[in-house]
This record gives sequence, structure tokens and C-alpha cells, in this order.
Amino acid sequence: MTNRPSVLIVDDKENMRHLFTRILGDAYQVRTAEDGGRALTLIQTQEFDLVVTDIRMPGADGFEVLKAVKQHSPATEVIMMTAYASVPKAVEAIKEGAYDYLPKPFDPDEASLVVARALERKRLKEQAATLRRELEGIYSFQNIIGRSPPMRTLYGLLERAAELDITVLITGETGTGKELVARAIHHHGPRKDRPFVAVNCGALPSELIESELFGHARGAFTGAVETKPGLFESASGGTIFLDEIGELPLAVQVKLNRTLQDKEVRRVGDSVTRRIDARVITATHRDLKADAAAGRFREDLYYRLNVFPVHLPPLRERREDIPLLAIHFVQKAAKTYHQSVDGLEPDALRALTGYSWPGNVRQLENAIERAVAIATGSRVGQGDLPPEVAGAPQGALPAGQLVKLPFREAVDLARDHASRDYLIALLREFGGNVTRAAERAGMERESLHRLLKRYGLRSDDFKEPD
Repeated sequence: MTNRPSVLIVDDKENMRHLFTRILGDAYQVRTAEDGGRALTLIQTQEFDLVVTDIRMPGADGFEVLKAVKQHSPATEVIMMTAYASVPKAVEAIKEGAYDYLPKPFDPDEASLVVARALERKRLKEQAATLRRELEGIYSFQNIIGRSPPMRTLYGLLERAAELDITVLITGETGTGKELVARAIHHHGPRKDRPFVAVNCGALPSELIESELFGHARGAFTGAVETKPGLFESASGGTIFLDEIGELPLAVQVKLNRTLQDKEVRRVGDSVTRRIDARVITATHRDLKADAAAGRFREDLYYRLNVFPVHLPPLRERREDIPLLAIHFVQKAAKTYHQSVDGLEPDALRALTGYSWPGNVRQLENAIERAVAIATGSRVGQGDLPPEVAGAPQGALPAGQLVKLPFREAVDLARDHASRDYLIALLREFGGNVTRAAERAGMERESLHRLLKRYGLRSDDFKEPD
């Protein structure tokens, strides 16, 4: 039993069938057909990952083969082979569902690369389908998405936190989804039908924080023209989420600590205390323990908040979740902007997984939203991504991430990195002169142009200004 992809070569020229068998035989299961009629029989009786077919053949031609493939196995990719005089026909075939075409004569390395790209596209489409199924399955927790080990551990913590109705402190870098986690805990707990009140402590003016949280009596200060309950009272029976809790002034920290201890609030300018029943969830990107040691945060409040700590890993530490998240955000943005975008091109996926994401999941969502909004095709390409993402250096993944990939995917990734680096060095060497670069590379000028397009490179970017 083998896991090698299966490829069917259809050509009436025996030397062409032998050529493909020689260049593909080590990496793939290769079958050949000497004409379109034989190919149609094989297509009906066997599943292939890829079909490479000549356009002009006796009997059934390449278009009939393409039609049969798409009817019998829509997921199978098709590459057309043609003489230069028939290139318009090959372009027509692409419009009808072929992946690409190879103009004869072609360089064996170019053919091998086009075949690898077609199979990669098939794999990514299958991966996208799997990701969609997973999005509807077990790899999410109330809109929190991920299948990496850190995320599966997190789901268990969140379920436990929701059951216990306990005070929770969520920590993590900016953009990791702390409010989303807080909402998930609330909506999975016994208070889900009661209010969820979110407060960004860092966004409130220091002179108004106490009044906003605890309320004020009429006349308590200039502008207090009427009595106003605070957010703790508004969250009665439900949950109050205090985001960026580390930004609270020390004076307000004292009152908050008292509120948590006594389960009571006293409005500013009032002498009456009022009982509250609100679950407290807090979040911060700061190291509160270090802040407490340095006197920037009250130590007693830190221990009162840190009853059930939940830490959110940064996106760069769970790169295997990026494809799943990206597909989710593509679907979400496509619905928002009424775009017929339903996936990601391989170059876009490579760029997304190779970027470091300092802004974490929030930055990823913003990048995908922008890409979907400007995309002109049915799939997001590398050129649709923000420049800092699309042009990010995509060096080798850390060993811990690399070993989580299937062997073929890891090899493809390494080959792509090396190919792109080679093309960049080649264009720099010849100042963007494609003709001379092609001569050095030992390939046709048109083949080099196709490679440059595939890797998102422009020869003009390497030319010296006049």
C-alpha cells in the first residue's frame, strides 16, 4: 500500500509517455494511456489525483478527457500539454477547469514543478474541505477556533471555569482573543441568560473609572445631575468583564478589592451599600505578578483575581491553527462583504503560515478581511494580503513546528523557500533582466516568467532606476 499521489499521463507519443514516467516515477504512481479513448476507460475505473493530457490526439482529444475527469472526479486536477501554436486552446481549457498547461517542448524540471503545484492545489482544496468540517465539529469552543495541543488544553480549562462560576484571570498578548474567551466562559456557564458587561479599564479616563464601575449619587461631583448605577450593578446576575485590569489606578484597585471581598458596592457620593451578584472575569496583557512586586498593582487584589488563571498562547506558538482560522475568517468576511471568495491560494497560505503575527489572531482576522474585500478571484492570493504579510521573509519553520507537518508538505515548503530565494538572487544578479536570468537558469524565458508569477515576484522590482 502506498500513499504516493497517482498521476495519469495521456499522450499518443510514446517518447512523451516515457519522459513523464522517468521524471515522475520516483515520487508518484504513474500510469499512461496512449490515446484519449484508453484514458476515458481508466478515468471511469480508477481515481487519479492528477491527469496530464495532450490536447491533440487521435480519437478523443484532451478536451473530452478534461470533461470526463471533471464529471467523474471533480477534485482531480488536470494539466494540458500543447504545442505553442495551440496555446489559445490551452487557455480555453483552463477556463473549463484545467489547472495549467505545458507548452511543448518543455523543460523536465518545469514539468515536474507544475505537476507538484497541481497536486499541492488538490491537497490544499482537500485540506480546506477538512477545515470546514472541523469548523463545524470539535475544533472550536464558542467561536474560539484551534486544534493545536495548547488550544485543546485551553478548551478543557474553559469548560471547567464555566462550570465552577469562579473568578477568572485571563492573560495573553494583545490580540489573542481575551474578550472572546471571557464571553465563551459566560455563555457556557449558568449565567448565560443574564447580562455580560464588558469594560476596557485602559480606555476609561482615570477620573471617571470609579463612577463608571460603582455608580454615583446625584450631585456627587460636577456634572452628576442624576443618580446613576454603576456597571457592577448593571451586570447583576450575569458577568462583568474587566479588560486590561492592570491599567486601573491604585486608588480604584483598593475599592475593587473591597467590592470583591464584600460582594457590595457603594456609589460615589453615597453612604448606602448595595449587594451585587456578578461574576468577575478579568484580563490583561501585563505581568500582574511582576507589577505587584514592583508596587504598580496591589498584591492583595492580584491574589483575589488570580483564582483561576487562563493563559492564551500567541499565534506564533500555534501555527498549525492558522489555516483553520484563516478559512473561518475568509468565510466570515465573504459573508460580510457579499464576496464569492471561498478559499486560499497556496501562495497565500504559505505567506500566512510563515508570518510571525505580532498582533496575533486579531491581526490575522484584519488581514483576511482586507484580502477578501479586495480579492478579484474566488480565492485569496498572496497579492491580496497586506504587504507586511505577503512580503514577509519565510524562512524555515522552527523544528517544533516543522515536525508537525506531513513529510511531503515539509519538503514542499522547503522547496518553495529555496525556489523563491533562488529566483530573488537570480534577478538581483542580472538586475531584473529576465532573458539573461533565464540563460543562467537553463530554462526558456517564458518558463521563468511563469515561475516568477507563481512566486509573486516582478522583474521590474530588481531593475536599477534610470
